[in-house]
Amino acid sequence: MILQALYDYYQRKQDDPDPARRLPDFGLEDKEIPFIVELTAEGRPLGIIDTRQGDGKKKQARRYLVPKGVKRASGVAANLLWDTAEYALGVDARGNPERVLEQHAAFRQRIAELPEAAHLDAGIQALKSFYANNGQAALSDDPVWAEIVEKNPFVTFRLQGESDLICQRPILLAEEERAVEGHTAALTCLITGALAVPERLETAIKGVWGAQPSGANIISFNARAFESYGKTERQGENAPVSPAAAFAYTTALNHLLDKGSRQRVQIGDASTVFWAQKDDAEIEEGFAAVFGELDDPDAQTEHIRALLDAVQSGRFDGGRGDNRFYVLGLAPNAARISVRFWQSAPIHLIAQRTREWFGDLELVRSEYDPPYPALKRLLASICLPTKDRPFGDMDRLPEVIVGGVMRAILVGGELPALILNSALQRCRADQARKDATSGKPVRHVSYLRAALIKAVLSRHFRVHAPQRKEISVSLDRSNTDSSYLRGRLFALYERVQEIAADRELNRTIRDSFFGAAMATPRAVFPRLVRLNQQHLRDLRRSKAGTAGYFDKELRAVNDALDPKTAFPAACALQDQGIFTLGYYHQRQDFFSKSESSQSTQGESK
Repeated sequence: MILQALYDYYQRKQDDPDPARRLPDFGLEDKEIPFIVELTAEGRPLGIIDTRQGDGKKKQARRYLVPKGVKRASGVAANLLWDTAEYALGVDARGNPERVLEQHAAFRQRIAELPEAAHLDAGIQALKSFYANNGQAALSDDPVWAEIVEKNPFVTFRLQGESDLICQRPILLAEEERAVEGHTAALTCLITGALAVPERLETAIKGVWGAQPSGANIISFNARAFESYGKTERQGENAPVSPAAAFAYTTALNHLLDKGSRQRVQIGDASTVFWAQKDDAEIEEGFAAVFGELDDPDAQTEHIRALLDAVQSGRFDGGRGDNRFYVLGLAPNAARISVRFWQSAPIHLIAQRTREWFGDLELVRSEYDPPYPALKRLLASICLPTKDRPFGDMDRLPEVIVGGVMRAILVGGELPALILNSALQRCRADQARKDATSGKPVRHVSYLRAALIKAVLSRHFRVHAPQRKEISVSLDRSNTDSSYLRGRLFALYERVQEIAADRELNRTIRDSFFGAAMATPRAVFPRLVRLNQQHLRDLRRSKAGTAGYFDKELRAVNDALDPKTAFPAACALQDQGIFTLGYYHQRQDFFSKSESSQSTQGESK
């Protein structure tokens, strides 16, 4: 299913009316080539052309369609008419002259093995003359030669006055019959269903975070235990795919994983790519904004809002909505790539579930918080912050969370319980942490964590307790859940302490008692009640009206508490989450109105 969807995506891109958006034809690949050696028709080098643009380390080479590169790890194998400087020019860049001689000989051997008609081509003849006359020596005075020797970049060749590279000449790009060593019979391709000699080794997949820089395989057989009976040492027969189909799905996947791709996001260790069955920029851009993090936050918000508006207006109904949408998460696994998750669903379902996701996240917030938080920021908020990543190190995120979250969003199911546990742990741990910028204590339940807790609980109760009252977006004074009321009560106690002190406190009751009040309320609330009475007495002396307001609020919450269940000895994880939301709602409600309005309300009663 995965390979078939990637194969269909390749065919879709090949049919794109814009040539610039098409993927390479069979036998070619899109490659950044930083340096081009320009030759005369007689093979005399005119100089080296630097195709890179930009400044400093941000220089980016121009991309060219070149013959598909060979697959190599530690052995010697040359590409056709383009390769590293060691292969193409015989440059010893790493102090290993014997190996460089072998590499350069392999490069020239590929040229010698070209069909007889190719040797009559002017470009090939010029290149043969270049090597015969040791043209490399004439390049040593070029300004970029020192950099080529140091970095061993990709190099290719071009004739003077032509725009195409020598490796792009039509006679070299014509398809030739490919003999696959060790195979004598055609087999049924698992993707196309046609009879074909199977591809023995697929093209390496590059761009998966944490995998081998040279690329890794999504399909491979490197031990007898993984091989089918009778197909020993003939890897291609274990999962027969024609060379053209293998080229299609590997090219499509490498395109999606490319560093400039708008259809990939990195979530933890999972390199996640997504695409629609038919060209649908609206859903693909919206999905990138939902799960990734664009450079422009305003543009990200607009993409998501447009996607949600499209769902609301029914633009994904009908035939368009029946087209499928695919999401593939890949993670490194030694020399191979493991599939972390794979989801396929009609676009109208994906769009509706995206809308449900943001509905579950919706929460009262400050004007500085994003209305549609990206998944990366949400998950980073429950990770341990580091010096380099003060918002959370997602590299340490348990892999069960990454796959579980994506599956839950795309199928409308429950989120992993580990998310709730991690969020609550970070809320407790931040009591002693200081902000990396201001140096002040971090002692608030953040919007991102509260939104994630709300989403976990909303989905859990929807499945296991549908009769339970739905969690509100903002403060719900009608909610009589004991855990929610305890959270509100704790927030009221903390606010009374802050106002009574009439100065910025280095430590509040939250820093000392939040974790205990959330998990073991019976052990700590009696002490909190005594402390609050003392703080109220201090407040009455300086701000009688404000003290009256808070006294009324405290009585309302206490009256709603059931004495039998108000302060249990221990609380379940879900109850701790509800406590946290009650606390968050109450704190947000304080700052939704000015202190003066609170004082006025208190004075008038």
